[in-house]
Amino acid sequence: MPNPIKLSLVNPQRFPFFYGYVVLIIGSIGILASIPGQTIGVSVFTDPVKDALGLTRNQFSNAYMIGTLLSSALVARAGVWFDAYGARYVAFFATLLLGASLLVFSVSVEISETIKRAFNIQSWSVPFLLITLLFFLIRFSGQGVLTMASRNMIMMWFKKNRGKINSISSITVSLGFSSAPILLNRLIDDHGWAMSWQIMALSLFIFCICILQLYRNRPEDFDLLPDGGEKKEFDQEAEEIETDFTLKEAKKTRAFWMFGLVLAFNSFYVTGFTFHIVSIFGSQDYTKSEAIAVFLPMSVIAIFVSTLCNILSDYINHKIYLFVMLMAGVLASLGLLMLSQPIGVYLLVGGLGTMGGLFAVINAVTWPSFFGRKHLGSISGKVMSFLVIGSAIAPSLFSYCFTGLGSYRYMGYVTLVFLLFLIIGSLKVKNPQ
Repeated sequence: MPNPIKLSLVNPQRFPFFYGYVVLIIGSIGILASIPGQTIGVSVFTDPVKDALGLTRNQFSNAYMIGTLLSSALVARAGVWFDAYGARYVAFFATLLLGASLLVFSVSVEISETIKRAFNIQSWSVPFLLITLLFFLIRFSGQGVLTMASRNMIMMWFKKNRGKINSISSITVSLGFSSAPILLNRLIDDHGWAMSWQIMALSLFIFCICILQLYRNRPEDFDLLPDGGEKKEFDQEAEEIETDFTLKEAKKTRAFWMFGLVLAFNSFYVTGFTFHIVSIFGSQDYTKSEAIAVFLPMSVIAIFVSTLCNILSDYINHKIYLFVMLMAGVLASLGLLMLSQPIGVYLLVGGLGTMGGLFAVINAVTWPSFFGRKHLGSISGKVMSFLVIGSAIAPSLFSYCFTGLGSYRYMGYVTLVFLLFLIIGSLKVKNPQ
């Protein structure tokens, strides 16, 4: 492991209070910093960018899909890097790459036109290949690596209070993600989509400095213990130390696959819905403002659910969360089928809000609780590859459903069938601990 305080002025051992609370704050900000690489950050740019590049909705969605699929091939490897080098260096280079990619994205039209003139090619394939590469970079660095490293770092510093701490982080992240489309839409209206990406890139470069100064991998690196406990307390509770599963061992359990697949479903559905949200609501005669407005009530529900379930997660069986999340998925699917009616909007908001709240709990708390902390990077990295694949194929499937079948509602039938499979498969799930 590299020197944990190299290039930094901050030493957790000398802090007047438990440094895990600093990790909680800076790690939550790190998750928010990944927004430009998340679907919720890309979706607001979809229409102006595809129009500027001269791409159709299907072409833009396919570029997003291919770029995201390519990133899924590497994101599992990033989990191994996390175990080997820690959150600090992994998050630093991910943030640096995300900022640089946004800068290139901001001049993508100019780059595309230059390539066309240089090679005398007048084809949509030039901007298509360019943004496919850029989508790969921002999805890998933002949605994949930066999010995983920041979330895992927080979980490394807490054990007994893991759920309560994650509830605080989840509230911050939910508020940030829910307000992101509104704020980014305002930023684009005021400065244009290119300048907006440049502003975000500059912010990310500044955050790189914060990562080097404040990100810390594990309390044990500084002779500290999770939750700020003392050595004597730790020795008395030695019999409660969790078993550390390797990725190979975790993959042999039903819990790994069922929890991983329900998280992947959430990623798939939320990505497809968010990516095409203006078009989805527009097909039912809703305005752009009305479409974006659903993020607010969804976030309120997500915050309530995540706060309650995070606190309870230290005491109850997580299998309950698995089935509640599956039922929420059913509600969201029915909402898409019935969107032409007011009840459809309520079902969508309620289902997606509940799924979003439980996603924040399961994706952060369940993995260290079920499989231990030692190999958390490789295990969560593998699960992250499921999420990335789900988010990769969603925009194109939603798009083809609309352009080929004439309505987004048919995706509701597809998701209901998949949820039925997960419900049956989850009946015998057990905690590996």
